[in-house]
Amino acid sequence: MLFDKVKAFAVQLDGAIVGAEPVFSGGQVVVGRVLLELAGKARVGAVRLRARGRAHVHWTESRSAGSSTAYTQSYSERVEVVSYRATLLTPDTGETTTLPPGRHEFPFSFQLPPTLVTSFEGKHGSVRYCIKATLHRPWVPARRARKVFTVIEPVDINTPALLAPQAGAREKVARSWYFNRGLVSLSAKIDRKGYTPGEVIPIFTEIDNGSTRPVLPRAAVVQTQTFMARGARKQKRAVVASLAGEPVGPGRRALWQGRALRIPPVGPSILHCRVLHVDYTLKVCVDIPGTSKLLLELPLVIGTIPLHPFGSRSSSVGSHASFLLDWGLGTLPERPEAPPEYSEVVADEETASSGQSPFPLLQDPDMTLDSPFFAYIQEFRYRPPPLYSEEDPNPSSEAMRPRCMTC
Repeated sequence: MLFDKVKAFAVQLDGAIVGAEPVFSGGQVVVGRVLLELAGKARVGAVRLRARGRAHVHWTESRSAGSSTAYTQSYSERVEVVSYRATLLTPDTGETTTLPPGRHEFPFSFQLPPTLVTSFEGKHGSVRYCIKATLHRPWVPARRARKVFTVIEPVDINTPALLAPQAGAREKVARSWYFNRGLVSLSAKIDRKGYTPGEVIPIFTEIDNGSTRPVLPRAAVVQTQTFMARGARKQKRAVVASLAGEPVGPGRRALWQGRALRIPPVGPSILHCRVLHVDYTLKVCVDIPGTSKLLLELPLVIGTIPLHPFGSRSSSVGSHASFLLDWGLGTLPERPEAPPEYSEVVADEETASSGQSPFPLLQDPDMTLDSPFFAYIQEFRYRPPPLYSEEDPNPSSEAMRPRCMTC
């Protein structure tokens, strides 16, 4: 039979690792080939190629129109972000061409648009990219091959907007029944808005407990997926990292002086798609017995290009010193101190608490370091080395100018 003469038909991308999805970003050129292996001579009508990238959202909501009637409202929207078509083989004359047995390769290449949306899989939507090849033959069903590829759109956190400190303050009156139990205030600050997976967020927090009961401070990084269709929105939130502090007694004050919260391997922020967004926030809250919790939210952006260890950090030394002074966490010395050893400033990863986390952590089997997202995002386990002063803080005795005994 003619159908049995096709031994293999596949799409192969150059530079792809066997068994893994290739990764691209906007503006790059995709190069590959369609492979066709024939066991015998065969007539072929055409070999066509199509590349597609699509953002798609869909969900349903149940609504009631009265006591006895109910209906389901469906919301759906899609956006094409990549669309490319090509014919790789056409007959020179007639409707078909005859190919000899053996292996045949049909190369192709195309350039991706300059701006794309990062690949994403969510409960109510997705962003997917694939290449499909179709083999047309007379009197035989078309043979198809498909190759999926991943897109990670760069998000550079080395920008003024993402390097700016984030801060906020809230307060709440603790009540029990109709009685006022005192005022609880919360203020929090982080040194910048942009981070990458694997980095540690140092959290600076002040909790003033003016109530008559102990309160419990907590912090968490929350991912919010927003799906949009036909003017409606659907959101899904999940906690990806969390920590709990020690209880603050009545009439007492507590400080977090850079309490570390490590960002796990998560996908980057998606901010510029018409049908879906992926946002992150740092939520700092205080649990108050008998009263709703006191909540403070600071915006975060999870990027793919990490903080430059020297350029960006050196340019923000003044703002970082001001950041510490504003919070009373340090004073500028009159003369520079000796630079510390690198081992002294490297923070080991905090050991996991034996108790149950107060936040339900995100459980997603696809979020592993072996997945295409995180294999290309560098995990930073250590902070950059400390900045060294150009002036030697400990000059040798020979280099010191002798003092005048008469002065």
